Amino acid sequence: MIRGVGAAAIVLVAGGFALGPHPGNLHNGLIAVSFTAVGLYVAGRRPGHREALLFVAVGAAHAVMFAGRQYGLHAGPLPGASWIGWFGIWPLPLVLVLVGAAVMCFPAGRLPSPGWRPVVAVLAAVGFVLSAVSALWPVEYARVGLVAGPPFRLAGFPAADAFYSVARPAGYLLFQLVWVACVVVRVRRARGDEARQLRWFLYAATVSAAVMVAGLAVWRSPLPGTLTAPLLAVAAGAAILRHRLYDIDPVINKSLVVGAMAAVVTVGYAVIVVGAGRLVDGHGTLLSLVATGVVAVAFQPVRERVQRLADRLVYGRRTTPYEALSRLSAHLTAPAGGLLDGICATVADAVGAREVVLWTGPADDLRAVAIWPPGTPLPGEHNPPDEPGTPGGPAVAPVVHDGRFQGALTVTRAPGETMSVAEQRVLGDLAAQAGLVLELRATAQRLVAAGDAARRRLERDLHDGAQQRLVTVAMELGAVVRLATTSGAAEVAERADGVRRQLLEATAELREMARGLHPAVLTQDGLEAAVGFLADRSALPVRLSLAVPRRLPAEVEATAYFVVSEGLTNAARHSGAATVTVEVTLDGAGLLVEVCDDGEGAAVVRAGSGLEGLADRLATLDARLTVESGPAGTRLRTVIPCG
Repeated sequence: MIRGVGAAAIVLVAGGFALGPHPGNLHNGLIAVSFTAVGLYVAGRRPGHREALLFVAVGAAHAVMFAGRQYGLHAGPLPGASWIGWFGIWPLPLVLVLVGAAVMCFPAGRLPSPGWRPVVAVLAAVGFVLSAVSALWPVEYARVGLVAGPPFRLAGFPAADAFYSVARPAGYLLFQLVWVACVVVRVRRARGDEARQLRWFLYAATVSAAVMVAGLAVWRSPLPGTLTAPLLAVAAGAAILRHRLYDIDPVINKSLVVGAMAAVVTVGYAVIVVGAGRLVDGHGTLLSLVATGVVAVAFQPVRERVQRLADRLVYGRRTTPYEALSRLSAHLTAPAGGLLDGICATVADAVGAREVVLWTGPADDLRAVAIWPPGTPLPGEHNPPDEPGTPGGPAVAPVVHDGRFQGALTVTRAPGETMSVAEQRVLGDLAAQAGLVLELRATAQRLVAAGDAARRRLERDLHDGAQQRLVTVAMELGAVVRLATTSGAAEVAERADGVRRQLLEATAELREMARGLHPAVLTQDGLEAAVGFLADRSALPVRLSLAVPRRLPAEVEATAYFVVSEGLTNAARHSGAATVTVEVTLDGAGLLVEVCDDGEGAAVVRAGSGLEGLADRLATLDARLTVESGPAGTRLRTVIPCG
């Protein structure tokens, strides 16, 4: 049936155009062709689609009006022109109600809610009354200018004309207000695909309205606006069928910028040439050159401001793809403590996510290491959802670098929202950059681990090799001293004893060097014993608070040990403190390490300093060193993740 209606509409339009050009009736023909064609195409791709049926109905109604008016406008008049032309006049209010229904039901062919049904019924009643008055009395004939008169005229034309002159503008204004209100309600509620479909249609409507206004302002004719009528139908069809293939946001963004700059250039040029010309009674080439120069100088700064405004209007709080990639690159040169959190925040800003989680590890044992928004607890499971394509589920982007799997990013949108093709492309680009970041992070961790292993080997070699041999030599010298004393060789005994003391001092220095490389007590007895050993050897009194009930990964224990060691060393050498407080506590967030003194402060992280080395080492474990130093003392604090 729908194909028959569409074919009839096409025949009517073709016959109408064959009767000659009438610019005042051109819009009806364009609307008839475009809406019918788009409706038939959508119905062919999606049989039974309600919006497609409404589009065909709109196109058929305009085809009837177009053919009737074309027949009635033809000089002659043609046979039966009175009745045929009459069918091109009186249905207009009801056709407008049909157009409004199509707009209000876009894109799925349904109203936003059942509460709008009485509203549509009221519009239909108003349209019926206006059409009835137009059908029974020729109140529209003078405006349209048909060659043939009405087929009949009832008594009471003056009263009908007076009523229609008031009711028509009021009714049409009511139609437009209701359409706008309905679209606004739908736009505010729309999410995901529906939101993108509405942006397509509203963009086309805005462009058409702008062309209409420009035509009326410049040429005092609605003809340019009528020529854009097919744009609405084409945009609506694309929104229904192809909205996921084309992202409308960049188009809107560029249109806003180009339109605004065109207005700025036109107004600026007109103000200088026309306004200044009248003030100084001048004109011609000189003022044109001045206007061109002023506009050229102001163009770039104005364009940048307009671009920022367009970005805010189109993307809202989201960043553009270029800004997202630039922001992620900036994180590489920033302090590394919040690097992984920065990746999640960048992705969230770029794609408008409600939650972003970064996972690292092998594909079968991923662990969540960072999350946005801040303060959200990390997921407890070891892997992201298995089926990211399920409705309402998160989008999952693998993080890969040089073909090696590094982890994954999961992006959760608001209920009902899905990612556009452009957003998926941005997410993929950000995931690739995150792969580079994770690879650099893993490389740094491997370097730190290799350095710790080398220190442990060197400490073990010194302890088991050179140190043991020196101790053995010292014992032999002790025997020589005793032998020389017994035999009465006092001078030999004295010199041998001096050599023995020097050898013992060298052994002590070697032992201290080995402890500095890597303390054996840390490897053998754990972090509590090692920190206690540091406190016993400290030059300042130390108050300890230790709560580490289990062994931790070797890199965590070593890093915590060096934080305490650096804090005690700085307090003893530089602060002038009387006491130092050390707290090492294991809780759910990680290992808390804090060293506080009551000295003079002034501790800062300088290039090449021990504190800078600590900050870099902590960054490889996703931790940040906090240094607070002032007249009340210095406080070093960090929390090392222990997952």
